[in-house]
Amino acid sequence: MVLDIGHIWASMSPLNKVILFILLGMGILSVAVTVERILAYARSAKDSRLFAGKVAPLIQDWRVDEIEELSRKHKHSNLAKLFGAIARRYIDAIDDDGGVSPVELARNEAERRKEHLGAELRRGFSGLATVGSIAPFVGLLGTVVGIIAAFQGIGASGGGGMSSVMNGIAEALIETAIGLMVAIPAVVMFNYLSARSGSIETALARSAGELLDEMENNHARPVAKRRGESAAA
Repeated sequence: MVLDIGHIWASMSPLNKVILFILLGMGILSVAVTVERILAYARSAKDSRLFAGKVAPLIQDWRVDEIEELSRKHKHSNLAKLFGAIARRYIDAIDDDGGVSPVELARNEAERRKEHLGAELRRGFSGLATVGSIAPFVGLLGTVVGIIAAFQGIGASGGGGMSSVMNGIAEALIETAIGLMVAIPAVVMFNYLSARSGSIETALARSAGELLDEMENNHARPVAKRRGESAAA
């Protein structure tokens, strides 16, 4: 059996065509979110590798203010965003005489920043989840509408027989098939991206913990350079 797309389109009711366009829009949305997230993760990973190679000696020499400056040069790196925020809060706290230690304030900032980055990593996931959940039902709605239209057409013509009924149902089932074709990849990509973002969040949390450990270990050690001034000044 060969599908005649032109005939199927011509036989669709206006409501069926609207439902089909909705399904196509869902498919485009899921592809757009998937591609954008994959590219964003790849760009961040590449920039983070460059940042990690440069930030290690700064931590070793305890040049915290240079960590903040370096993070501004790696705008696509989630690691740089996290380290920059932690270092900035630590430096600001050194100049304050509050009752909370700079390390504790930096730790609190790390938690807030991780939550923000986690939300950024999961951007668009709700759209993918929605497409994966409702696309089959939208396709089923199109099928039901198509079957109703097919029976109404047969009733209005006063004939047709079993062959016409089956042809009408077969054409109506196309939208259920399209709904499944949209939903299945959306669910697969949602699960893949969720796992990917989860692994990134775990790596960020581990790296932040290592930086905070260094801050805890070196909190009494003067910052090598701060705000353009030497430690001795």
